[in-house]
Amino acid sequence: MPITVGQDTSQTRKTLTVGGQTVSYYSIPAATAAGLGDFSRLPASLKVVLENMLRFEDGKTVSVDDIKAFAEWAEKGGDNPREIAYRPARVLMQDFTGVPAVVDLAAMRDGIKALGGDPQKINPLNPVDLVIDHSVMIDEFGNPRAFQMNVDREYERNMERYEFLKWGQGAFNNFRVVPPGTGICHQVNLEYLAQTVWTDTDQNGDLVAYPDTLVGTDSHTTMVNGAAVLGWGVGGIEAEAAMLGQPISMLIPEVVGFKLTGEMVEGTTGTDLVLKVVEMLRKHGVVGKFVEFYGAGLDNLPLAQRATIANMAPEYGATCGFFPIDDETLRYLRQTGREEDRIALVEAYAKENGFWRDADYSPVYTSTLELDMGEIVPAISGPKRPQDYLPLTKAASAFTKVVGDYRGIDISDAAKDMADEGPVATKPVSINKSAAVEGEDYELTDGSVVIASITSCTNTSNPYVLIGAGLVARKARALGLNRKPWVKTSLAPGSQVVTEYLEAAGLQEDLDAVGFNLVGYGCTTCIGNSGPLQPEISKAINDNDLIATAVLSGNRNFEGRISPDVRANYLASPPLVVAYALAGDMNIDLTTEPLGKGKDGQDVFLKDIWPTNHEIAELVEKVVTREAFRSKYADVFKGDAKWQEVETTDSETYNWPPTSTYVRNPPYFQGMTMDTKSIENIEGARVLAVLGDMITTDHISPAGSFKETTPAGKYLVEHQVPVREFNSYGSRRGNHEVMMRGTFANIRIKNEMLDGVEGGYTKGPDGEQTSIYDASMAYQAAGTPLVIFGGEQYGAGSSRDWAAKGTYLLGVKAVIAESFERIHRSNLVGMGVIPFEFTGGDTRKTLGLTGEEIVAIHGLDTIKPLAEVPCTITYADGTEKTITLKCRIDTAVEIEYIENGGVLHYVLRNLAREA
Repeated sequence: MPITVGQDTSQTRKTLTVGGQTVSYYSIPAATAAGLGDFSRLPASLKVVLENMLRFEDGKTVSVDDIKAFAEWAEKGGDNPREIAYRPARVLMQDFTGVPAVVDLAAMRDGIKALGGDPQKINPLNPVDLVIDHSVMIDEFGNPRAFQMNVDREYERNMERYEFLKWGQGAFNNFRVVPPGTGICHQVNLEYLAQTVWTDTDQNGDLVAYPDTLVGTDSHTTMVNGAAVLGWGVGGIEAEAAMLGQPISMLIPEVVGFKLTGEMVEGTTGTDLVLKVVEMLRKHGVVGKFVEFYGAGLDNLPLAQRATIANMAPEYGATCGFFPIDDETLRYLRQTGREEDRIALVEAYAKENGFWRDADYSPVYTSTLELDMGEIVPAISGPKRPQDYLPLTKAASAFTKVVGDYRGIDISDAAKDMADEGPVATKPVSINKSAAVEGEDYELTDGSVVIASITSCTNTSNPYVLIGAGLVARKARALGLNRKPWVKTSLAPGSQVVTEYLEAAGLQEDLDAVGFNLVGYGCTTCIGNSGPLQPEISKAINDNDLIATAVLSGNRNFEGRISPDVRANYLASPPLVVAYALAGDMNIDLTTEPLGKGKDGQDVFLKDIWPTNHEIAELVEKVVTREAFRSKYADVFKGDAKWQEVETTDSETYNWPPTSTYVRNPPYFQGMTMDTKSIENIEGARVLAVLGDMITTDHISPAGSFKETTPAGKYLVEHQVPVREFNSYGSRRGNHEVMMRGTFANIRIKNEMLDGVEGGYTKGPDGEQTSIYDASMAYQAAGTPLVIFGGEQYGAGSSRDWAAKGTYLLGVKAVIAESFERIHRSNLVGMGVIPFEFTGGDTRKTLGLTGEEIVAIHGLDTIKPLAEVPCTITYADGTEKTITLKCRIDTAVEIEYIENGGVLHYVLRNLAREA
């Protein structure tokens, strides 16, 4: 389908001839020459958005004033938060978020049919790629049959979902599915789908070149910014609107410049660098902002390392972490098999249109930070947030404090101190617990590493750390070291290319020897699909309340995410993951203490098995080849025999199977009419939960496993699903009945209305403790609206649209917090739930909230973007207090979304009107 560009294009539309082919493009220098403003010192990331304005300028959705605002942004030193309408070139999905998105599209086809419209109007107008990567679970590990057994089990569990996705691939235009067992969506995007400069024909039949841009239904879509492709995560509801031609309403963002100098020193990895970057940017504060990396240090930073930094933008809170186009971008495109004509176009276009980074690149930024990469040291992050940065020298002593905190015990001042010289000499072992494992000849203790996983797109996209991990395994194997028997080890690369080069280097055999056998190509442990621990190990942990640990090379280590048996989770580079598997204990200081005994009885230290940077670089140069990428991506959409055998129907609308517990027709559009209504004030609302700081979307809508005693478990049991077939919340996202029961059901969430209780509980209308789901149903039956109170950074983490959908289905009308993370705020608005922020120093704590209050919010019937409104809180004793809230409906179009009941209702009504 051709792209539709703006009509008033004569001033800025130019042509460029590369390799005998002429393309049209929209010229930023031409915009300056036409008197629209001086854009020369805009950051490259913002020039991408500016080009979008030039291309779609029509005097209505995008105006000349919108374009001029970018020049004013530069004049004001990086500040002009004007509302603009941005249209990305394409959409990326994974199956956990993609299934509910396709469910919504199928439901919208039913909905538009009921409104008298054409179901074919519900079709992606932009290319959509969905990569099935979140479903493989590590049931089998540590042996040669692990991969095939996990794949077989994946198909057994998820056949209903795969049949549905295959239906979608046939029913919708512009929609492709990358089958299971291929790789992780962000790595497939980086290595294959992304082009840096995109081309397409416009409505006149002309070939147009423009920056490759996208939004994705996964927060780590930002990874592709490492290849100068502007992309970020949005909720599924916002992605669906973008697919259907709805522009993304956003404010021109602030851009924080992060200057990198120097180069990495011996013994450090790209993971060590990104963990430091996360810590620095979290402290700086970049929520809702672009981050752009610049400086001479980029000359020493391979693109794979850049992608690792870009990947973790959600962890430092930014919309994106962008790297401009330069020689390294071209080298990577060539290495990964892109066509030479495309590479030539990228270079010519970037230089012609002002996107190229050279030695003189010095744009205007809102603010800046600087880091000398020569100062980076080996590090991990944990135990429950990516920004909890720990130099490796302090990891063991810091864990002693973690144990004390969990146990509620004051440990010695020495252990608390963690002086700069390194870890404390003594550890107060009296606070630690231990327990023998039945049938095994070892004990577990607080700090036992029970999961060590090389996983996730963040690091498995980086051959330097994967080759490094393989060399650690090789050297350990040669000295006679092996994983400790209580450690569940796994290797889940982000693409098949990784296996290709590990095998070419002979390193997969070494990884196998220490337990890191291939278990699948997917997110696995990072998304919570770590699979069950050995039953005896699980029993020893839970019966004795041990603080077991996990070490993974991922990007997320939130509470309750990795495994229900693990309380402390640490992010580390793949080589360090191998090292911790060999040591088996977080209490061991890897920098000074032995990992274990070698085959000759000698102590083996980390320095004995750590490879040099030269060893790693030499192997990367030898085995990571263009041919490997071209061969592995030659049939990327074909899939294996299992995928080809998946049967599906050929129909315009979906025939919802009445007995399915995976895919159900959601209630959002049922009974919908063409009428909208003004936003109503909130009266007589009760409090469903009072939550603390850093409540993540994992807390709100967990992705992992659940028990039969939970509301979701009870629902499945009632529908004759055996516990063994429960799968995970993430895999059940196509069923709203399961997901609304799982909302606010994380095993570690704490509702401050209750004293010290963990899990999804609250007080019901009768004041008694009950599940949040049951309380919600009782309140809704009585017609009582509900509100949620929260702290800082509410909704941090994944782009999980179900965190908003579930909130909506539980009858919540408003969420009141100290601050919101970008994606979740947008998702709440997209579902018709209004986010509010405290003002004037008020918080849930200063107000003394217990959950017994009654809440009223007025001024909503005449609300304007970012307006302040009165909120009256009536306490249990009858006293009242009126405070002022800031309404986080940020733009005018978002007001229309709320008036329509959500963004999808808004789009559906507009499409029906066109018909």
